[in-house]
Amino acid sequence: MTNLEIGIERLLNRLIDSLPSFISAILVLVIGIWLIKFFLRFLTNRLNKGKIDSSLTNFLLSILKAILYILLLLTVTSTLGIPNTSFVAVLGAAGLAIGLALQGSLSNFAGGVLILLFKPFKIGHFISSSNGVEGTVQKIDILYTTLRAKNGTTLYAPNGPLANAVINNVSDNENRMAEYVIGISYNSDIDVARNVILKTLAADPLVLKEPAPVVLVSALGDNAVNLTTRAWSANGDFWPTYHRNYQLIKQELDKNNIGIPYPQREIHVISDAPAPPVLGAE
Repeated sequence: MTNLEIGIERLLNRLIDSLPSFISAILVLVIGIWLIKFFLRFLTNRLNKGKIDSSLTNFLLSILKAILYILLLLTVTSTLGIPNTSFVAVLGAAGLAIGLALQGSLSNFAGGVLILLFKPFKIGHFISSSNGVEGTVQKIDILYTTLRAKNGTTLYAPNGPLANAVINNVSDNENRMAEYVIGISYNSDIDVARNVILKTLAADPLVLKEPAPVVLVSALGDNAVNLTTRAWSANGDFWPTYHRNYQLIKQELDKNNIGIPYPQREIHVISDAPAPPVLGAE
């Protein structure tokens, strides 16, 4: 028997010996793929029923799908008798390196997950945060939130700092309170001024009757008596109602001779020096 025949015989023997492992690996691969697809379909339906944001659902499913297929690959190679120690070590080192390089992005990712899960704001809401972000939410991605500022510019806020900030969601409630601080002169009648303001607000159909508007003396200032007025309106009517009534209140106060004084100071000159002599006097 020649060396070639001996080599072919040994190869055939090895193939025959490894055939059960190869068949088992194929079965593991086929069954594993079917189980992964079944599990992902089941999880997708559950997440959709839970009304979780679609962008978060797709991202989480993609991550989970990649993890499951990596585990399946390790299982298949182990079934074939291939050691996985080196492969797992390489994956661990690569994951550590990527994590260190993307610390900021991972923070934004975690913030995006929290925002999409707990929904402190939604698309179309006007928000302001303690870290200086302010605008109308246009889009919520897994890493950044896109907002339109008051001046029409576009803001891209990282989700990490945004999720850790105190967020003031102006649009979350159906109604919103407007507060007017108006200073009247000390010579003006407070009750008359209060009645003028309440009458002006009552004439506006966009100002809610309940809760009713109130006018309170909030401070006795250096130059004026400050009247704080609180009135409620629907959230969508807030700004036009707010600006219009500020103007109308000023006009009605003028008609009723209720003065809004300018800042002023009284100056008392105290001097012990003798009066200067008058020219021409004897």
